[in-house]
Amino acid sequence: MKTVLISGAGVAGCVLAYWLGRNGFAPTVVERAPGVRPGGQAVDIRGVALDVVERMGLLGRVRGAATRMRGMSVLDADGHEVHRSTEATFSSGRLDSGDVELLREDLVGMLEQLALGEAEFIYGDRVTALSQDERGVLAGFEHGPARAFDLVVGADGLHSAVRGLVFGPEGEWAYHLGMHLAVFSAENFLGLDDWQLWQRDGDAGYGIYPVRGNSELRVTFGFASGPLDPGARDPEALKRQIAERMGALRWERPRLLEALWSAPDFYSDAMAQIRLDRWSRGRVVLLGDAGYCASPLSGQGTSVALVGAYELADALGRAGGEHGSAFARYEARLRPFVGLNQALATENPGGPASEESVGRAKNAFALRG
Repeated sequence: MKTVLISGAGVAGCVLAYWLGRNGFAPTVVERAPGVRPGGQAVDIRGVALDVVERMGLLGRVRGAATRMRGMSVLDADGHEVHRSTEATFSSGRLDSGDVELLREDLVGMLEQLALGEAEFIYGDRVTALSQDERGVLAGFEHGPARAFDLVVGADGLHSAVRGLVFGPEGEWAYHLGMHLAVFSAENFLGLDDWQLWQRDGDAGYGIYPVRGNSELRVTFGFASGPLDPGARDPEALKRQIAERMGALRWERPRLLEALWSAPDFYSDAMAQIRLDRWSRGRVVLLGDAGYCASPLSGQGTSVALVGAYELADALGRAGGEHGSAFARYEARLRPFVGLNQALATENPGGPASEESVGRAKNAFALRG
């Protein structure tokens, strides 16, 4: 039985672990966080990605956890409504589509629960060294002892440690989109009832929507920015930078700033894509954001991760674990799909891609079997 180390217990890592276990592999998932990461924005499952969820037996649960938005309002800098829609929202698209929007933490929780029956999970640790030869890969960890695996998969996000160890510095592969994003939770001090608010002033603005039966808000704040100094990624330093940019906007400034500083689940990062000429080197392969991040601006990162994980597991299963041909097949089949979905983030800078482009991208792949 071939052993596979998966770095990252997010959407891509959990889905891959599940399907590898089902295909006769022995997967081990290592995640630096102590458990499923709380918070985060709502994510979308669209098109062919819904087929992956259905094949995992989770479609009913996923639809049951979906957000229930009735529409949205667009506000000016002072909070006056300038547009409203009961047909679509910026975060999920048309409300009458078959796509599903749900909180990332809810989706990952479901996927992890399913994968636990197929894989070993190690939380609170991370990969710090990798060396490979014709027999396998020796992985070093921050806390646990070194272990040997047949294959290693980097599913550890935009700032992938596996990619850094095997493919080189992030700066060689990252394409920044000129924006920075912060996401955090707050009490529903705006009294929103299944209704989104979007506000923009110049190159900064908010997307705010209620979750958990309208008891909480998810606040997404975005502003124009290049890549930040890696040394400035400390959460408190990031909060100070975000607060400075938020403070320039007039609408609901005091309460939003208070919510930022008291948020238990603050997340912030530059909007960027990863563009590699190859997704594998030897016995190491990249998956999801680690290999081909489309960025949240595409609205398709979660769907691409779901499809990519299924396809990688399928390719390895069909090749009997022979990694060279499996990785080549995985990449050849998935690259056109990735390209279409990455293009969604750059089609309309400052706004969502067209419905036609989203429809084409989300369905530009068919699962086998």
